[in-house]
Amino acid sequence: MNLGRMAAVVLRQAYLVRGSTSRVLPLFAWVVIDIVLWGFMTRYLNSVTSTDIDFVPALLGAVLLWDFFIRVMQGVTMAFFEDVWSRNFLNFFATPLRISEYVGGLVLSSIATSTLGLAVMLVVATTVFGLSFFSYGLMFVPFLLVLFMFGIALGIVGSGMVLRLGPASEWFVWPIPALLSPFAGVYYPLATLPAWMQAVSHLLPPAYVFEGMRAIVRGGSMSVTALIWGATLAVLYILLASWFFTRMYRHAVRTGLIARYSAETVS
Repeated sequence: MNLGRMAAVVLRQAYLVRGSTSRVLPLFAWVVIDIVLWGFMTRYLNSVTSTDIDFVPALLGAVLLWDFFIRVMQGVTMAFFEDVWSRNFLNFFATPLRISEYVGGLVLSSIATSTLGLAVMLVVATTVFGLSFFSYGLMFVPFLLVLFMFGIALGIVGSGMVLRLGPASEWFVWPIPALLSPFAGVYYPLATLPAWMQAVSHLLPPAYVFEGMRAIVRGGSMSVTALIWGATLAVLYILLASWFFTRMYRHAVRTGLIARYSAETVS
């Protein structure tokens, strides 16, 4: 892959963000609202419960990690949607740009935007609500890595869906994190779920992250095997997502769909 071409995709996104306040604010506004809302809720829970559980790392930390995952996924899809909305695909692929380089550029764009969102969340959570990431130890880094990889995979899948079905199908993409959250066990242990939901949860990398996070907060340790399994699943999903996007791209080129997008097309 040509890194210069990937950088060109990122540069285009940078110019779009730089020239529009409406694109800059969503990078950190919603994550700040989430952190503030859940931050005060965890303070309230700590004040009315007599247990030894500190809800700040248990709940606020989970919210931060889940918001990071959402930012990663949306970092890919939003960069892709910019080209969908502007009908810019023909301009891109009339050049020597490869599909792998284009997807790589989307991933690099997501790294930039999600890192910015994570930095803002860390500042608010630590300075305002006293969330200390030393409570997670070195496991905080692999937690972020697993969520990042799974977010990239879902972002690529969502982009492939829109590439296949047309711009109107973007409304199928936005609810994906909300649909997954009950199975991921973001706010509660997986043991509270019925058996069939637990079976689905074991196929989702975030479930291993949040189960491990709760184990560490309770003073225990996370199973390294479980973390490796979650990371393996995330890598597998990235490979499957890349294959899926490539198939959808080839279909769009073969059928001419890539040149005749309309906002109403879902077929």
